[in-house]
Parts: sequence; C-alpha cells; structure tokens
Amino acid sequence: MTSFWENTRVVVTGGAGFLGSFVVEQLRAKGCRDIFIPRSHDYDLVQMEAVRQLYSDRTPDMVIHLAARVGGIGANQANPGKFFYDNLMMGTQLIDVGRQQRLKKFVALGTICAYPKFASIPFQEDDIWNGYPEETNAPYGLAKKMMLVQSQAYRAQYGFNSIVLFPVNLYGPRDNFDLETSHVIPALIRKCVTAKEAGQAVLTLWGDGSPTREFLYVEDAAEAILLAAEHYEGSLPVNLGTGEEVTIRNLAITIAAEAGFSGRIEWDTTKPNGQPRRCLDVSRAKQLFGFQAKHTLQKGLKKTMHWFFANRDNLRQVTF
Repeated sequence: MTSFWENTRVVVTGGAGFLGSFVVEQLRAKGCRDIFIPRSHDYDLVQMEAVRQLYSDRTPDMVIHLAARVGGIGANQANPGKFFYDNLMMGTQLIDVGRQQRLKKFVALGTICAYPKFASIPFQEDDIWNGYPEETNAPYGLAKKMMLVQSQAYRAQYGFNSIVLFPVNLYGPRDNFDLETSHVIPALIRKCVTAKEAGQAVLTLWGDGSPTREFLYVEDAAEAILLAAEHYEGSLPVNLGTGEEVTIRNLAITIAAEAGFSGRIEWDTTKPNGQPRRCLDVSRAKQLFGFQAKHTLQKGLKKTMHWFFANRDNLRQVTF
C-alpha cells in the first residue's frame, strides 16, 4: 500500500465490468479508500449533462476511463455507428469536463484496434498513425484513438495531465462469454466446451485460422494501468501486452485440448479474419513505469477455463 492511493479520490468508469472489476480490486488492495464506480443507469456518459453531473457529485482527483462499447468481429460489424459514437462521446466529454474541473489526472484506455491494418510487427507506438485500421473494427478503434489526439492537444494547450494506454486483447475470469458479442478467447472456450458436451464431431470457426493475436491476462492489465496511473506523466501512447504472438489456429487447438474437445476443427473462409497480425513492442511500458506481464498465455488460459467451469451458470449478459 502507498500513500499515493490512500489520498486519491478515484472514479473508475466501467468499474463494474470485466477489466474494471480487477482494477477496483487492486485499487482497494493498494489502500485506495475513495473509489466511485458510475453505473450507466445513473450516469449515461454518452450524454454531456451526465458527465458534468458525475464530476460535480464526486469531485475526483483521478478518472480511470475503462467504460467502452466493445465486442468481437460480429458485434463490430453489427454496431459500427453505435461503437463509434458512444466511445467517441464518452472519451471526449470526460476529458473536456475533467479539464474544466481541474482534474489532477485522467487515465484513458485505448485499444489495439487503433493500429493500422498492416502495421509492422511488432506494433510500435510511433507507428500508430501509419495507416488505416482493419475495416471491421475501424469505427471503434478510431473513436478510442481520438483520446490520444485530445490528450496530447490538451496537455499542449492547457497543461492537462492525461495518459493513454493501448492494450492488446484482454482475457480472463469474468470475461464476456456471450457468443454474439464476445472476443475470441471466451468465444472459443464456450464453443469448444459446448461442442464437447454435445458430442459434435466437427466445430466450425470463422476465417481461416491464419491471423495472429497477442493476449494479455486481465490481472496483468489491471496492474499495468495502476502502475501507469501512479508513475507515468506523459502523453506518449504506451502499449500494454506480453509480446507473445499466437495464430488463431493454434489458439483454437490449445483451447479445444483444454476443453476436452477431440473432434475436427473446420474453418469457414466466407467469414472475415480481421486484422492479419497483432503483436506489440512492449518495451516502452517496462521503461516508463516498470510493467512486465506475469502470465503466459498457457497459464492464463488454464485460470480462465477453471473460472468458466465454476461460473458458467451465472455468466454476465452483454447487450448493445
């Protein structure tokens, strides 16, 4: 525990969600005594009046902005306008009202989807503007990337203290396992378990299995965010990840084995692959605030699947 957190009044948007719940747990473990989690039925952060009301009600020292409209490829294809507008307005308004209220620090979470579709591997922060994002998630990625523009512009003009972090795909306990809206790891876990229990001989998955991804275990992500919140004071973007790249095909084989599914995996190539490759250069996070992920993908998957089997009857529902 440090006096930094004991004496800091923190608002965590999205604090009741997947990543947010781990951030809040770690804040409490660090001795933070004043944490507020705005709920959407009380504060619709897409609306400016609600954002103003939140700052007025809570007078925070720090805002950690994790709230987002987000999902996998299917959810992005079904909701491009909503994902763009809601994410853009939440970030823009929270930063602007924070500046007006002389907020001490704003911590923004961007997304790996902000990177160009054909970015050089590994993704380096300085390359984030070298091309257009992958089309299926570009509206979401661009909306979140605007927080980086705003952070840098507001620091230059107003001296506003904000940081923007860019994590890879997150996974872990309490994730969204809804097949219509989830990301790749929880979707694969649920599909493989369901196929195994139904005695299916074949499991069909989207794309051709060739894209690569990098994944960050949710507890590691929460640790990184709080390290940056406490120690990093700059508007350079910072990647959060492991540097461990895996193909979707090999990921599916690994999860199928963990789930006990012994059937054949087929690939529906009429469905989109998404971005061809994702792998981050994570040296800046280590250099600037000492973050290095603790969980390998194999270790994190085992913990995630153990949680899924223990909690599968009470999974959270995600709607847009």
